[in-house]
Amino acid sequence: MIQVGVVGSSGYVAGELIRCLVHHPNVNIDFLYSHSNSGMSVSEMHQDLLGHSNLKFSNQINPDIDVLFLCLGHGNSEKFLKNHTFSESTKYIDLSNDFRLKENSNLEDKLFTYGLVELNKNEIENAQYIANPGCFATAIQLGLLPLAKHSQLTESVHINAITGSTGAGKSLSDTSHFSWRNNNISIYKAFRHQHLDEINESLKSLQPDASELNFLPIRGNFTRGIFASIYTECQLSQEELITLYQSFYEGNPFVFVSEKPVHLKQVVNTNNCFIQVEKIDDKVLVTSVIDNLLKGAAGQAIQNMNLMFGLEESTGIHFKANYL
Repeated sequence: MIQVGVVGSSGYVAGELIRCLVHHPNVNIDFLYSHSNSGMSVSEMHQDLLGHSNLKFSNQINPDIDVLFLCLGHGNSEKFLKNHTFSESTKYIDLSNDFRLKENSNLEDKLFTYGLVELNKNEIENAQYIANPGCFATAIQLGLLPLAKHSQLTESVHINAITGSTGAGKSLSDTSHFSWRNNNISIYKAFRHQHLDEINESLKSLQPDASELNFLPIRGNFTRGIFASIYTECQLSQEELITLYQSFYEGNPFVFVSEKPVHLKQVVNTNNCFIQVEKIDDKVLVTSVIDNLLKGAAGQAIQNMNLMFGLEESTGIHFKANYL
């Protein structure tokens, strides 16, 4: 069994991660580190785990675990790792943005690999340290990677992506409480969202001259999921585009290409990404939908873990969507 530790165990992403790990056939959870919640039952914090786990949060760590998941706020993973030592064989999977960019990927000679499976599968299989991609970054990259692979990003790319309230994390803010979020939407970080850097880095690894991205992130009035609409000028036909996308994702267990409209309910509570590709006049419209907490975070992290330990990548993360 893979001995697992989780640091930063009280947030939404950590809750989803624990839910997946509890039922993973090859995993034993060694500890759930939370200094502020030490001694509390995990099902008291993550109430959907009632009856599924008797684990309690701890303020102690075991340095000899096989893999460590870091579910800390941005900037805190690096601090934690500099203050805590694990065995030389322990693998790290970090869900913050601390190590995603190449310029930040080296921590005290520990080199982090960017954990987008559909781009870096071979590297992930041989990696010891993984930087898990961001949620917006995952949805948008999966929508654009096939075009970049075939050098089709030659004109400005326009992205409109709406995310559920869980994307903002568990801490309260003016724009996350019910009275503000209900029956409301708003734009934030227009053209300057922090995930743009990792998206650009991935796209330019396939197409060095990939064009500018114009990204409008939107806060949605629902709890989970990302619906990304992407369009750019393209000379390929509908048939050529479908073939291009299906070929790029052939054999992938979680990314599926559709010629019919896709919607959030198809993917919420799954590790799937559904993509629709449609040619309209001289433009291609790509719609990419994921669950921000699973394919955009915890599910993708477990997918990475599976590959790192030589397991079938979908082990423990095949879920049915809450369609109705």
